[in-house]
Amino acid sequence: MIHLKDINKTYHNGAPLHVLKGIDLDIEEGDFVSIMGSSGSGKSTLLNILGILDTFDSGVYTLNGVSMNNLSENKAAKYRNEKIGFIFQSFNLINFKNAVENVALPLFYQGVGRKKRNQLALAYLEKLGLKDWAHHMPNEMSGGQKQRVAIARALITNPDIILADEPTGALDSQTSKEVMQILKDLHGEGMTIVVVTHETGVATQADKIVHIKDGLIETIEDNTTKKNTPFGMDGYMK
Repeated sequence: MIHLKDINKTYHNGAPLHVLKGIDLDIEEGDFVSIMGSSGSGKSTLLNILGILDTFDSGVYTLNGVSMNNLSENKAAKYRNEKIGFIFQSFNLINFKNAVENVALPLFYQGVGRKKRNQLALAYLEKLGLKDWAHHMPNEMSGGQKQRVAIARALITNPDIILADEPTGALDSQTSKEVMQILKDLHGEGMTIVVVTHETGVATQADKIVHIKDGLIETIEDNTTKKNTPFGMDGYMK
């Protein structure tokens, strides 16, 4: 599904900063992958490139066999909207829209009529246990509720892949556990999921752990024999 070959990225805000230094990575359909590294390791830049939110300087990126190199902004926006669902640490909900309106927003950009997109949004909120909160504003919700709204928004376009950037970073340990269970359930239904995290307990819920340091992939760990270890209340494996 995803193929990266020799991806390089340098930022030029002042002194050049070579953030990614030749990344090779393949992610297959139905994979559950975590990308783990410390702050400044390049993991968020890598996720932004996967999500077509950022460009890269050299290398090859193909998504479902289609090259993502040198896309126009219109084509990049089209692929982001149709192929990729995003979940962010800070939720990125629109404060003046209620839960239904936030979830339905990607369908607005696809030209889906208001009645249909709101019906679909309600269905996804119900699936995530938020039917009774459908008409509440983000400032009336807990962090866990806001993240579930964000997950519903990520799913509503039936994307090929979910990209989650520190999805539990703003949540307490019990809510983190609940959010990770949602992601594991989605994976069980066949969804391809990539999670960026610095938390060991989150990373080890995935089938494959990509360890990145100083812009390079150090190791790719097969975690399929370990991931059923209970998720501890402190966010780490017991």
